[in-house]
Amino acid sequence: MASATNLPEVSDVIRVLAADSTRMNSQLLATALERDKRFQVLDCPRDGQEIISAVLSERPAVVVLSAEVDGNPRKGFDLAREIHSLRPEIQLVMLLDSSERDQVIEAFRAGASGVFSRNESLKSLAKCICCVSQGQVWASSKELRYLLAALGEGLPMRVIDAKGRDLLSRREQEVVRSVAEGLSNREIAERLGLTEHTVKNYLFRIFDKLGVSKRVEVALYAYNVGGAPQLPASRRNGKPRRSATLPQAASPSGSNGTKVSNTLS
Repeated sequence: MASATNLPEVSDVIRVLAADSTRMNSQLLATALERDKRFQVLDCPRDGQEIISAVLSERPAVVVLSAEVDGNPRKGFDLAREIHSLRPEIQLVMLLDSSERDQVIEAFRAGASGVFSRNESLKSLAKCICCVSQGQVWASSKELRYLLAALGEGLPMRVIDAKGRDLLSRREQEVVRSVAEGLSNREIAERLGLTEHTVKNYLFRIFDKLGVSKRVEVALYAYNVGGAPQLPASRRNGKPRRSATLPQAASPSGSNGTKVSNTLS
């Protein structure tokens, strides 16, 4: 996991869709975000159906989505999965009442790039939006520990395709396990007796095989699919999806280093 003290520079205005638990809350959140000139905040949707419609028609860069929608405390997670399926290029931030373990894990499994607790400041939310728009992952140290603990419990020994064949080589599986433990490239290299350059090359190949573009997605993929995963849809016809451009290693971090990003580094 890489971390840095500086935020990524944002050259373009970020289109943001804010969908809180109620219409009024959404409007209040949108009004607050509109004060930041880095954001173009879209009209507030009234319910889950309008959220999906707005995502399809307006194509925001970032969706800030409450876990509670339409009076259902878990509907936001279902909407997040649908958004991630329909528009995987859109970055999702799940707005949580508290950083409970199960909610944090479910948010990332649903496709979120970041989780944000309501007890944090609006200034921090603005930083979160800017970071995820640049391909970073936003989570506190505690939230990442939840995630890594869950990955350690559920990480399969093998990642195989639909025909039961190993999708990753033995060495690639070792790299995946190390990534899931939160090791840096240098630490992985020391553990496996490799150079950092070789580790980075392994990560590029793993990204390509799994059809993902971030370190955290490698671990999440293994955790989500269990012991016998199917190939990603983009690879089932034999044509691998090229990995997206890898983000720069930059992320927000307070003096206590509580925010991190996930890249090749």
